[in-house]
Amino acid sequence: MRIALLADIHANREALEACLAHARSRGAGRFVFLGDYVGYGADPAWTVATVMAHVEQGAVAVLGNHDHAVADTSETMTEAARIAMQWTRGEIAAAARQFLAALPASAADEDRLYRHAAGTPPKRWTYVRDRDDARQSMGTSAARVTLMGHTHVPALFGQAASGKMDHLRPTSGVAVPLLPRRRWVAVLGSVGQPRDGNPAAAYALLDTATAEIVFERVPYDVDAAAAKIRRAGLPESLAARLARGR
Repeated sequence: MRIALLADIHANREALEACLAHARSRGAGRFVFLGDYVGYGADPAWTVATVMAHVEQGAVAVLGNHDHAVADTSETMTEAARIAMQWTRGEIAAAARQFLAALPASAADEDRLYRHAAGTPPKRWTYVRDRDDARQSMGTSAARVTLMGHTHVPALFGQAASGKMDHLRPTSGVAVPLLPRRRWVAVLGSVGQPRDGNPAAAYALLDTATAEIVFERVPYDVDAAAAKIRRAGLPESLAARLARGR
């Protein structure tokens, strides 16, 4: 089975629609959503409704820090993110709020662990940016493969039996075998707000039959998504950064 893994959508309808269509064209039979469905972007209600519909059909979804911030106003955020979150709270209905509040911090599936960020306790929202972060993340779980988002930058870390940790920078469209004698942490990048200098939406496909992961980049209508942010009266920086991928 091919599993589509999508993180950090951030209310970007255009990006999510492009990734979902791309994943289906590549034979995805299951969808896993790794948090941060809202925040920054201008389509929070549509995005949460879309994730909810997929969950009703068997998809997995876990909680992200922006999702948690819908109900918890104590979450630490930048000024632009805080403004966007305040606006978001007024845009989503009670059913969407209830859905977000009930999401688990993580989900396990065979030898895989799905979560938004690394580490314990839950909802600490620790980033995985380098080998040391990945090693600490592996120490919080017995899972052979951990899949997450949060940094908005795609990365793959593999730990050999000797303890040596490799940091791979994935190439779009190139399959990487998740060798069985290693442990892995895959950071998927962001569907709705990439920060690696590439504005194309990022997600990944995991093939459970071949034990391979492919990091994908999907162009989408960045101008349309940015125009919606501006029309909503959200900070200009949130619109401008989409074209820069920063």
